[in-house]
Amino acid sequence: MIDTSWLSRSALLVGDEGIALLQQKHVLVVGLGGVGSFAAEFICRAGVGEMTIVDGDVVDPSNRNRQLPALATNHGESKARIMEERLLAINPGLKLHVIQDFLTPQKCREILSKPYDYVMDCIDSITPKVTLLSTALHSGVPIVSSMGAGGKLDPTMIRVTRLPETYQCVFAQYVRKRLKKLANAGNVKAVFSVEEVKRDSLVMTDGSNFKRSAYGTISYLPAAFGGVCASVVIRDLLDVPVTMVSRPKRIQPKKVKTNKHIAAKQTLGMR
Repeated sequence: MIDTSWLSRSALLVGDEGIALLQQKHVLVVGLGGVGSFAAEFICRAGVGEMTIVDGDVVDPSNRNRQLPALATNHGESKARIMEERLLAINPGLKLHVIQDFLTPQKCREILSKPYDYVMDCIDSITPKVTLLSTALHSGVPIVSSMGAGGKLDPTMIRVTRLPETYQCVFAQYVRKRLKKLANAGNVKAVFSVEEVKRDSLVMTDGSNFKRSAYGTISYLPAAFGGVCASVVIRDLLDVPVTMVSRPKRIQPKKVKTNKHIAAKQTLGMR
């Protein structure tokens, strides 16, 4: 029998039935950087019984300002393996699957061929992120996706909404454009910030791992994103309402002109 006595404080909040329910759930966390490493730990500490974590990257010295696995003593080591050791130290009874790979379309299909109760997307590069989201949407599994946490300082400006309703986030705009042909893109719950990005913090990279540029980051902001992502997952699994913001009317997306609209305008112009 699995020991859940260490979750006694959580049980005071969600009840023994809530703990029992979380113990039966399987959550996939893709990306174990600044957002995903904290999100994965929060999911583990909430008492979810089964997790799959995915990341093919290793610790770099520049990760130490914001990523949970990164220490001065483990440069070059696998983030996934470090998180494996950490999560099992928190909950030895956790059923944990570790995938130490970068996300290719084939790998994504392979991973999502297995059943999950929730997918947590914490990828910070557009191409693999879109691959994961489109594949997960096709499978019908619930998804929460972290948008851009770079170039920002204020955690109180983090919001949750459906992906098509995101605004004032350049990263989310890129993701929306890539997924606009998918009718069910609104099934993705997006965690984003309405804070204006500090563009002067942008730096170009070597283009590895689908990433050609990056914004500056501060220690707590990605962790705050991870906390909100984890909260969405836990609340949804427990059937607790998640407040979703609406895009302000002043920044509603422009309506796309169809051939029918253009023809009507031309007809009116000829009268």
